[in-house]
Amino acid sequence: MVGLKRRPRCLRRTHLAMNSCLYEIKIMHERRAPKHYRFEHAIFMFYLDLDELDQVSRRTGLFGHNQPRLYNFREADHIGNVRDYLRKQGVNDQVQRITFLTNLRSFGYIFNPVSFYFCFDANGQPVCVVPEIGNTFGELKYFYLGPEKRAQQTFNDRQTKYYYVSPFTDLDNVMDFEIQVPDDQLKIGIDVLKNGQRFFYSSMLGRRQELTTANVLKYTLRFPFVTLKVIFLIHWHAAVLHFTKKLPYQNKESNPDLQRDVSLPAHHS
Repeated sequence: MVGLKRRPRCLRRTHLAMNSCLYEIKIMHERRAPKHYRFEHAIFMFYLDLDELDQVSRRTGLFGHNQPRLYNFREADHIGNVRDYLRKQGVNDQVQRITFLTNLRSFGYIFNPVSFYFCFDANGQPVCVVPEIGNTFGELKYFYLGPEKRAQQTFNDRQTKYYYVSPFTDLDNVMDFEIQVPDDQLKIGIDVLKNGQRFFYSSMLGRRQELTTANVLKYTLRFPFVTLKVIFLIHWHAAVLHFTKKLPYQNKESNPDLQRDVSLPAHHS
């Protein structure tokens, strides 16, 4: 466990370097009920200091900030200005720096099952984390883990989902978040409980890489069309669960009262 006085590595850069970086990530999902099913996949994601977007764009021509480059960060692909949301939570005045772990629009296509806003105070200490979870219907939803949910460099909380993420989980299942502030390593877990019993486990484990043109090219070759890969695998595994494992399927139109605080990306608003 990282001590309170230690600042995350990505926030201990000199003025000549950047907080922004890449993470090579192994994603694991394991369902233990009503049928067992487990898989792992590797991808990479961008970890961006939102104050450095123009600097990153100048450093590598492969990244664009609202520009049609190979990897394009567009605010319109997300819910909106996260500061507005932080203001509603009463912590905006404490937050001096925000970093964002996400997939970027790649080859013109974007899909993010989950992204994370990490918010820091003037001393580089974490204030809160805001997961932004997406579904295949183009919807997004914020979840909020505030200062009271932090133990040193890790945020823990349980929240009722009230959101259609998967046709194989109930909308009122409970999500169990364990989110460590990224450093040299990335460690995030989001499990799901039904009636108090944990039946679904997921993790994102990664290691930090410098955000350079060479590294972006390397990961593009290792994980080409990464956002298309993600959406393809989601549908592939859903087909396996439905047709092979025979799991019951829930339509999105069912239980609309359990789909709360759901948004569309800003470009759909």
